[in-house]
This record gives sequence, structure tokens and C-alpha cells, in this order.
Amino acid sequence: MRILTVVLLAASLAASLAACSRNVEVGSAPSPASGMAVHLKNNASQAVNAYVTASGSDVFIGQVSANSEKTLAVSGVSSGSSVTLKARTADGARTYTKDNVSLTSSTDWTVP
Repeated sequence: MRILTVVLLAASLAASLAACSRNVEVGSAPSPASGMAVHLKNNASQAVNAYVTASGSDVFIGQVSANSEKTLAVSGVSSGSSVTLKARTADGARTYTKDNVSLTSSTDWTVP
């Protein structure tokens, strides 16, 4: 009788675990549909927040640490669009801009 009880408990536990299991997918944010990017080289002594200004709206594209470089994805802007690139230091004291940039799949920019 004990063997039957143990077998039934084991079967019940296995069925409970199978009923409660679920698949979970983990991933990163979707890549931008436009495929546009800005490769920003930051020569400043502090981090900068980078923006693309298109149609009068600033769109935050990322932060680049002091004395480093990073490629930042730009979404919602089509290839060849004329935009303004803007980088503001983390403390807000300095803003660097580059006007009338024709955005491509890999636009390079160095600040300051």
C-alpha cells in the first residue's frame, strides 16, 4: 500500500509541475526598422546624452560615456533625412550640435 501511495504522489507531483510550466522568452528590444545609426565619438570629459532632431522633435538615442565611442540606433527617421544631431553633457552645461546632417545607415560624429 505504501508503494502505491508513493507512486500516486509522484505521479500527482509530476502532473502538477507539467500543468504549471510555461515557456518564457527573453530577448532585447527590437532593432530599429529604419536601420539608421549614429556612431558618436565623445572626446568630452563627461558623458553626453545624444539626440536626433527631426521635424522639430528631439529624439533621445542614447548616452555615450566620457572619452569613449558608441554606435546609437536611430528609429523613426528615414535614410537621407536632413536632421540635427545634438549632444548635451550629463550636467547640462554644454550642448554640441551639428546641423543639416543627411542621415545614413552609419553617420559618424565626434564631439567636441
